[in-house]
Amino acid sequence: RVLTPGTLVEPGLLDAKSANYLAALVLEGARAGLAYVEVSTGEFAATELPEDAPGPALRRRADPEAVWRDLLPELQRLGPAEVLVPATDPRAPEALQPYQPLVGQFHLTPYDAWHFHPDTAREALRQQYRVQTLAAFGLDDRPLAARAAGAILQYLQETQSAALKTLAPPRSYSTRQYMLLDPTTRRNLELAQSTRGGTVKGSLLWVLDRTRTAPGGRLLRRWLNQPLCDLAPLQARLDAVEHLLNDHALRSRLGQHLSRLPDLERLITRIAQGLAGPRDLISLREGLQTVAALRALLADQPASGAAGRCSPVWTLLARLDPCPEVSAEIERALVADPPATLANGGVIRPGYAPDLDALVESIREAREWVAGLERRERERTGLKGIRVGYNKVFGYYLEVSHPALRARLTPEILAQNPRLPDGRVPETVAEYLEGCCGYLRKQTLVGAERYVTPDLKEKEALINGAQEKIVALETRLFQDLCARVAAARERILATAAALAELDVYVSLAEVAERHRYVRPVLTAGERIRIVGGRHPVVELTLSEGGFVPNDCDLANSGPQIIILTGPNMSGKSTYLRQVALIVLLAQIGSFVPAEAAEIGLVDRIFTRVGAQDDIATGQSTFMVEMAETAYILHHATPRSLVIFDEIGRGTATYDGLAVARAVIEYVHDHPRLGCKTLFATHYHELTELERVLPRVRNYRVEVLEEGDQVVFLHRVVPGAADRSYGVHVARLAGLPGSVVQRAAELLRELERGKGGRRRRAGEETGERHTGGPALPFLADGLLPLIEELAGLDPNQLTPLQALIKLHELVERARQVRADARP
Repeated sequence: RVLTPGTLVEPGLLDAKSANYLAALVLEGARAGLAYVEVSTGEFAATELPEDAPGPALRRRADPEAVWRDLLPELQRLGPAEVLVPATDPRAPEALQPYQPLVGQFHLTPYDAWHFHPDTAREALRQQYRVQTLAAFGLDDRPLAARAAGAILQYLQETQSAALKTLAPPRSYSTRQYMLLDPTTRRNLELAQSTRGGTVKGSLLWVLDRTRTAPGGRLLRRWLNQPLCDLAPLQARLDAVEHLLNDHALRSRLGQHLSRLPDLERLITRIAQGLAGPRDLISLREGLQTVAALRALLADQPASGAAGRCSPVWTLLARLDPCPEVSAEIERALVADPPATLANGGVIRPGYAPDLDALVESIREAREWVAGLERRERERTGLKGIRVGYNKVFGYYLEVSHPALRARLTPEILAQNPRLPDGRVPETVAEYLEGCCGYLRKQTLVGAERYVTPDLKEKEALINGAQEKIVALETRLFQDLCARVAAARERILATAAALAELDVYVSLAEVAERHRYVRPVLTAGERIRIVGGRHPVVELTLSEGGFVPNDCDLANSGPQIIILTGPNMSGKSTYLRQVALIVLLAQIGSFVPAEAAEIGLVDRIFTRVGAQDDIATGQSTFMVEMAETAYILHHATPRSLVIFDEIGRGTATYDGLAVARAVIEYVHDHPRLGCKTLFATHYHELTELERVLPRVRNYRVEVLEEGDQVVFLHRVVPGAADRSYGVHVARLAGLPGSVVQRAAELLRELERGKGGRRRRAGEETGERHTGGPALPFLADGLLPLIEELAGLDPNQLTPLQALIKLHELVERARQVRADARP
């Protein structure tokens, strides 16, 4: 075996509740082939991106960056531990140059390009699965996916050949089966990792994961990364959660049994790969016995026709296969508490193999002889100081101290008339033992000598020889046992899959009960209606009842776009995220944190939340923001849910406001979009769009003002906010008092228009001054001017008419500018 990040199977090197994928990637023009395996479970899948078939539309997209826009979300979902990429010279410094978007995100392994050649890759697949065509795998018409899959097989052959025995046939899949979540959305919604510290705590997974088993934890993470877009399986999941929510007794018993289960999925795979130890088989036996106890819960199933009879929970319990013959074979073959390894024997139960029993009996008799040797030697020699010992280096020995060896023989010994080979009477104990008793020196110590006798050497050789035979025989018997157990691998994997699903349902039911979640009503329609919605993560960080719930009502036919205004720190971002998370929870089959929810299934969730410089690629904050916005506008569909949290902050006020308005108009008017959108902003001028665009509605976060004090109520209500309370937030943040006071003065000055007219809140402050002009802002008269300009058709104007109209517009623009100045 050659250990690499993507081929690990040892439990101590893997996160029990996370998959450890090895992926392979092939790029060709604007298309990519992607395959991945999970060596510890045998999972194997492949796809080709983008999903649309080659043609004129695809050729229009054939730019160097297009393929990454489809590929990165899928790689982000998988989070592979290692990605194989073709390279003509894997050792060359420039080998990874074509894969720069992946550098720093994934562990890339350059692999000789010939492994990815179509003929080589297809042959590897045909040989592995003994087939003539790849049609059964769905790869015949996905050549790039087949190339990636074939390269993975060759890599495993070189590094983990045993893993090939446990690989499932490759499964061709489509990303369109699931809700698509791009990397930015995964990060912004904090699905499995908090943005603060990068840990699970504070993420949605942290809230949902009450799973007892490792496969259950991995399945929940997979569901979270792949929300469904199909009503039928979602309703089945919700039925199961509802059943367990209502049947507390069954849920409790399931939880107790599930908590005793080992990782059957990875355990049986290690056994099949020949990497398991004796304790792994004991763990499997105990796990299968727990499965039998779980299946016995079917006795509680309602009678035919009773409510709940068709619950998916009973279906899953019926799918459990405890494989009793496997448990019985393991119990018959292995001792109850075997050692961790086969190195010293003691693994096989007595009575399982007669040949082994004979060897064990011979060793037992030899050790009994050794155990009585000390007593017999003391009687034979008349010396009470003889001691029998053993160590791993020198084996068995008889030890006598140096003072005892130098001593003269006692009259009792001399009375036996001992004689040395030359006929002399020995004078010392040493002469007596070595010359008369057959003692052979083996080791000299500081205070003693160690001896052996011919009989002791013979018994030691018998023990050692028998022990070697025992280890060899037990190893063979254990390997045979593993092979018989591995024959049931598919049954055990199917059982493990059912157990994982049960575990997730129990977890979701417990979360629903603990946090008062409700079952969402899922539809194929366009409406999203949430009553009393809550943010699933934020509400756990507050005291009981501390979170203020809010409603949301969106539909493609209207209200399609909600423009949300309100102060900083009032909860706008939390509201936007909670709507997205409630939709996502509904589409993994979970109950949702709300009083009621009707969710029309969405195909994608997009989020544009915050931004920061990308120094590595030389992109400014605004450039990053615009790139994310462009991605959304190019990829959203009428079935998408889009979250915009502050567009245009990273540039000048006018530029940002113009871009923000243009984006809203595009989403509203473009025939390919019309998607449900939440748009939070501090550009209060955008609230004017409610009068212009029929499917736009204004909402605000309520604030209570009491003198100089401001209380954020966190309630989202219809209407537009007129202030952002930025100075108040600055005071809360701890800015020096003089700075806050000066800011308040400037704000009052800037809010006063010409002739003392108060300007609308939200218009930006100007440079520091004590009576000089403030920065210009978007005046009230500008919107009609823009509307008239947009309505002109130059093709219908004569040159003279165009000149006259231009003169009129210039005069009006100058008047608007004059009115905007103090």
